[in-house]
Amino acid sequence: MPAATPGPGPGAAPMRLYDTARGTVEPFEPGPVVTLYTCGITPYDATHLGHAATYLTYDVLQRRLRDRGHETRCVRNVTDVDDDILRKARELGVHYLDLAAAEIARFDADMIALGMLPSFSEPRATSAIADIRGFIGMVLDRGHAYVAGGAVYFDVSSYDRFGQVSHLDRADMLELAAERGGNPTDPNKRDPLDFVLWQPSAPDEPAWESRWGPGRPGWHVECSTLALRELGSTIDIHGGGADLIFPHHECEAAQSESATGKPFVRHWMHQAMVRMDGEKMSKSLGNLVFVSELRKTYEPGAIRAAVLAHHYRESWEWNDAIMPEAAARVSQWRAAGEGDGALPEVRAALDDDLDTPGAVKALDAASEQGRGVTTAAALLGIDLTAA
Repeated sequence: MPAATPGPGPGAAPMRLYDTARGTVEPFEPGPVVTLYTCGITPYDATHLGHAATYLTYDVLQRRLRDRGHETRCVRNVTDVDDDILRKARELGVHYLDLAAAEIARFDADMIALGMLPSFSEPRATSAIADIRGFIGMVLDRGHAYVAGGAVYFDVSSYDRFGQVSHLDRADMLELAAERGGNPTDPNKRDPLDFVLWQPSAPDEPAWESRWGPGRPGWHVECSTLALRELGSTIDIHGGGADLIFPHHECEAAQSESATGKPFVRHWMHQAMVRMDGEKMSKSLGNLVFVSELRKTYEPGAIRAAVLAHHYRESWEWNDAIMPEAAARVSQWRAAGEGDGALPEVRAALDDDLDTPGAVKALDAASEQGRGVTTAAALLGIDLTAA
């Protein structure tokens, strides 16, 4: 495949990306090394298209940043101990780490098949228990947490910027906390919106010793600890699916900034939901399209093209026509032969809030004119030279 001439470097017009916390498209002007953190899988089921959409967004973003001359360091964690994986392991009658190992292997196979750039690191929550205990100790020492009922809770009243990421009112926060595992009715909490940093383990759950008693970490604290450990106090870009904005990312920001006294994230970037049958695609609903199943029929480039035809901030509905259309599109691009047609247009589209639909249309137009688009397609991670 011909190598692309590097895109605009320092001094060129910056990329522009939507920032969730500010609610606007903003210039993104990082230094030579760009640090990114995206919430990874809880490995208790196979990779579905909703997962793939998030990781493809971050993959294409990194490709364009590298094309502009940056080094990227993207950390994607593995939540290998939390309520969901423990519940699933209990249902299956297997050890939770055995379940995690099997599902991580399936996930890795899907990511490799889709041609994803390797992560800078993929730390597991269970690898960071000592770090998590140290982080919780920092939050406690700074007066932002309390111990009650054998658990440690973050005190939202101690942090006046709670709500900075989601900008939700209290009623909406309480509703989402109840829906997404926040347990606002926990009688040990001073405020229903307070959230768990450390919790006692059930008799059949893993437990680690701590100065607050044996137990396991809360969900939010795992990502804060891993992000800070791997990338430092302030991260250029952090995100994941839009369903993580509250409570997960709101709580991450609050506890991280309370621990370090520094801004946690410069730019929040979230992937909209992929829907099926009118609902978001999710494990809990069971309305899933698995990447491993799509791979049996379609080449990786077609799967990427199907997802990237939709803007990362716009929710979209899966239907059975999407994959045949994407496969035909990639075939058209390949038939145009090798070349760098549409490369300026694709670069410009990606710099405009990662406008992958615009990039796809530029490839369509160039290939219809008989101009080869192998170089521009490669910027989307699609290898048209592959057999």
